[in-house]
Formats: sequence, structure tokens, C-alpha cells
Amino acid sequence: MSSSGPRPPHHSKARGGTLQGATGRGHCRRAIATVCLSGTLEDKIAAAASAGFDGIEVFEPDLVASPWSPAELAARCADLDLSIDLYQPFRDLDSTDDDRFARNLRRAEHKFDVMAQLGVDTVLVCSSVAPDAVDDADRLAGQLATAAARAGDRGLRIAYEALAWGRHVSTWERSWDAVRRAGSPALGLCLDSFHVLSRGGDPAGFADVPGEKLFFLQLADAPRLAMDVLQWSRHHRLFPGQGSFDLPGFVAAVLATGYAGPLSLEVFNDVYRQADPARTAVDAMRSLQWLEEALALREPASGLIPPPAAPALSGWSFTELGVDGVSGLRAAEVLAALGFTHTGQHRSKPVQLWEQNHARVLLNAYDNRADVVRPAATGVASVVALGLESADPGRSAARAEAMSAPVLPRTRGAAEAELSAVAAPDGTQVFFTRTVPDGWPADFLPTGQQAGPGAGITGVDHVGLTQPFDSFDEAGLFYRAVLGLESQEVTELAAPFGLVRTRAVTDPDRSVRLALSAATLRRGGWAPGVPEPQYVALATDDLVATAAALRAAGAPLLPLPDNYADDLEARFDLPAEVLAAIREHDLMYEEDGAGGYLHLATEVLGDRVFFEVVQRLGGYDGYGTADAPVRMAAHRRRRQAAAVPVPRWTDPRGR
Repeated sequence: MSSSGPRPPHHSKARGGTLQGATGRGHCRRAIATVCLSGTLEDKIAAAASAGFDGIEVFEPDLVASPWSPAELAARCADLDLSIDLYQPFRDLDSTDDDRFARNLRRAEHKFDVMAQLGVDTVLVCSSVAPDAVDDADRLAGQLATAAARAGDRGLRIAYEALAWGRHVSTWERSWDAVRRAGSPALGLCLDSFHVLSRGGDPAGFADVPGEKLFFLQLADAPRLAMDVLQWSRHHRLFPGQGSFDLPGFVAAVLATGYAGPLSLEVFNDVYRQADPARTAVDAMRSLQWLEEALALREPASGLIPPPAAPALSGWSFTELGVDGVSGLRAAEVLAALGFTHTGQHRSKPVQLWEQNHARVLLNAYDNRADVVRPAATGVASVVALGLESADPGRSAARAEAMSAPVLPRTRGAAEAELSAVAAPDGTQVFFTRTVPDGWPADFLPTGQQAGPGAGITGVDHVGLTQPFDSFDEAGLFYRAVLGLESQEVTELAAPFGLVRTRAVTDPDRSVRLALSAATLRRGGWAPGVPEPQYVALATDDLVATAAALRAAGAPLLPLPDNYADDLEARFDLPAEVLAAIREHDLMYEEDGAGGYLHLATEVLGDRVFFEVVQRLGGYDGYGTADAPVRMAAHRRRRQAAAVPVPRWTDPRGR
């Protein structure tokens, strides 16, 4: 079912006005600071243009390192249909030392020369962090007015920004006080969402600032972290929709003043500074598309035109595993032991359909080629595609396109269903489907085997996907913006092989759940036996009965140490019969304030995939995260036992 081939680049470049006159294409002007992207200045502007940005902020160190003159950069941007909206940053302008202030003014005049060649009229001046920064409000205003007068004489403007760690000016209110006191038409504010919100600032106060004095707006999201604000800013900013800040509320307060400039991203992040700039730019564009949708829904009279709403998702059509000649045979054996039946064979592709009630698993042997070098005797297997039940698959695809996720090219036979799929950041293909008689199941010819009652598995509860660390935040935004799922809080757990970060994304009805995870750091050659696990969690209404049926059928259930069950007995007041079942069938258990969660895992199939079978009790809404370290250690132990002829440890129960 999954398609192959490279993901096409996104080249759409719709233009539009600001919120105040968003009548053209119905969106704000969108800009990005070059500091958000990795690479040379040439790489950065090419990526910004390809992703569809209207303009850029030129980060001065990028220009200093470039072989282009300012005039050449301006010409290159014009060729790419990019405006230069801001030159930044100018640091430590004010000073209690008159001679130093005079030198700073001379430095500013040189930057004004550069701006003239760039064709940009606004420079960002940050509040000073220097020991000689001016504390006196009137003296500060006077020095800013002096610099602004020189800028104004050349048709330029100064946007003054309060750094959250500024020596004396660290809040937007203090920066506005300086601008107001200066009273210069060439001096205004730059509001940066990180600097305001990281200090708990209240955007409601923006109502006291005339819109014409808001010269520029910079946007960044961030996770809630208890750390030094400078380090927080320099390493952990995120694009809108990826963190914890209320950016729709922040931007709405800015736009209510009459601000008429672009929505511009300024994000300092260690991952973005190393990642492919083209990919990062698409992620950044998607964040602004998500933000504008939130603004349009918040303010219907804004003139912003939201993308097609995400159609309701009602569950899983299928999960598709890519297998080879080794792992495919093993996966088929395990599915049969789990109670699935091979009910269909694809008309034109090497894909099998396995069913049990509402749970459907596809085995795609697309990788079964003789010329592929196999890295392990267990074969290669991975989750390659997810089928989601959409109320309107066509509209789901249209929304994906509007959110910078182009529909993937796909070949199909004459009598096969027309399916649309997009690529998630980790490469997993997401299909928008409807499981109706003439829908995607019609692509499969019956095998003659009828699905029976199985082992009590009723459907798919969720799918767990390990993300490359560099795309963890990107993935959360992708599922949020493209599919309309909601991101849950990020948590971290201490696993046997390092810290693991997790986040769930779900629809409101919890009919579609994804558990995303990533290792926060992994270096050196030593790694766990299953470094990037993926799993399909199958639902049951009675896990004890299902586990007994699976064990009787020979399913390769993952053995757990007795210490785990002993610890459960100490921590939870569980009935004796439940504890006995936990010990007998190697079940795991977790609970929260709303209910409990029983689950088991199989051994790993191929190099990274396994199944879980789960039962939710009461209103439990988690994913058994606390049990992950035990499961990971057990999986490694089984891998070691399979690889070493004489294992150092043997399960005393003989399993």
C-alpha cells in the first residue's frame, strides 16, 4: 500500500496582506530570521524561499560570514521574491560612558550604511546587557532618541527590544517606557513572544501601545522549563505550536493594536542549527499556518482565511508493516498466534491483509529483494504506513496540502481505490481512508479464509513510534497541524539506555492515539538491542483471557523478571487473582487517578517492531510509560539470548 520515492518539495508561495487587510490570499505576511536555519546564508535564503516565506530577518553574523556584499544579498533575495524585513541585532547601544556611547553611534552609522545597501529600513536594537548600561529612564530615552534621530535622517527606523536578561531593561513594559519617553517617530518597539512570555508578561497590556509604535513582531514558542532564561532562550526555543506558550493569544493582542507588519519567526534551537535548512523551513512555515488558523478561528472578522478544517478521525483503518523475506515469515506466524487471519492479498502489490475484528495489519514485502544486504538474521521490519479513518478523505488531503504536507505520488491499478497519503517527519506514510465495501479493502482479493473470533483483540488502541531526535518536535506539530490531533504534555523517563522523551497526540474522542518518543542523547557505538522500537498496541476487553489464549497459541510473549511483579504487589492494592495473572502471563500494570492499564508485549519481530495488547480500566488515559524501562530491558535480554549461544542469564521459569 505504501508508496515509494522521494517526498516532493513544497514550492507554493501564496502572497497576502496583513491581518488589518487580509483580503488578498487571506493570510499575514510571513517572515523568518536566518538564525533559525542552518548552513550558509545562501542555504538559508534558498530554504526560506522554497518553503514559501515572504521575507527574512538578516542575522548580522550570517552576513559577515557571507561572500556576498549587502547589495548582492539584496539582489539575490529579490530574485527569490523575498523581502528583507529586519536587520539584527545591534547590541549594547546605551552607555553611562559618554565616549563609549559616541563610539556606539559611529558603529550604528556603519550599520545604517549596510541597511541602505540591503534595502531594509528597520534595525533591531536589543536592551543592553553590558556593565555600563544606562539605568536612568530619562537618560536611556535620550540616548535612544539620539540614535533614532540619526536613523530617521536616513529614512530608517529603530525597533527597540527588551531582552529577558537585559541588565536594566528586561520587560516589555520597561522598553515601552523608554520608547514613549523618547518620543521619536523613528523609534518603536519590537515585541518578542519569548522575551515577554518567559518572564510571565501579560499581553493584555499591549492595548496601551499605539499600533504605529509596534515596529516589529518576533515569534517563538518554548517548553516550560525551570532554568536560566538566557540558556532557555539560546537552546530551547521552538516554532509556534510546538511548545507551551499561548501564542494565538499573544499574537491576537498584538494585532488588536493595529500592528501591520509580518509574523516573523526568531528561534534559537540547537537542533534547527544542525538540521537540513529546507526541512526546517517547511516546519517553520507549517507553524505559522497553524498559528494563523488559530487566529482566524479566534477572530472570525480578521480577514484571515483558515485552511480546510481537519475532518473527524474515527479510528484506524490499518497499520502497515514493511517486511523482508525473513521478518515477513515471522510476522505472519506471530499474527496467526495473536488470533489474526490472513483474509486478503493485494491485487497488484506484495501486500497481505490480516484481520481480527476491527484490527487490521498489512504485511508489505516491498523490501523482499535479493540485492538488499540484511543487517541481522532477524530480518528488517518497520511500521511504514498508517491508515486513518477520515470522515472526508479528500478534505483531509486538502488540509494536508494547505499545511505544507504535499500528497505523495502513488501508483495504483485500474480497479484499485484512489488513496491519498502524506509523509510524516519520520517517513511514515499516513493514508486518509474510509473502510467501506467499495473503499480500500476492495483492493484485496479474498484468500478464502474467514476471520474467526480470534483471541479477544477488538481493534488498535494506539501506535508507538520512535522519532529521530531531530524531528521529535516537528512530528508533534505535524500531527497537530495536518491531522488536527492535540499534543499532550512532553514527559521524560530514565530508561536503561538513557533519557527518553515521550509525547502523545490524540483526537478529542481518543479514537486515534499516537505515542511518540525519542532518545534525547545517544553517542558512541554501544546501543540497546532495539534502539528505535516501534509497536502496535492492540485493544482487548479482557487481557487475562486474551493472554491465556495467546500463550496457548504459542505467541512469543515477552518474559518479565519476578522483581517487577513483586514491586507491583508492594505499590498497588491489587486483588490476589490479578497479581497471579500478572505473574503467570508477564503482564504489566500502571494506574493513574482515573483508572488502570494492563498490558503485555511480544518479543521484537525483525529489527524493531513488536506488538502490545492492552486493556484500559476506568478512565485511564496514558500509555504505560512508567513500564517502558522494564520492557526495554527485557527486550534487550531476549535479543542477547538469541544472539549468544550460551546466555549468561536464563529465565528460571524456563521461558
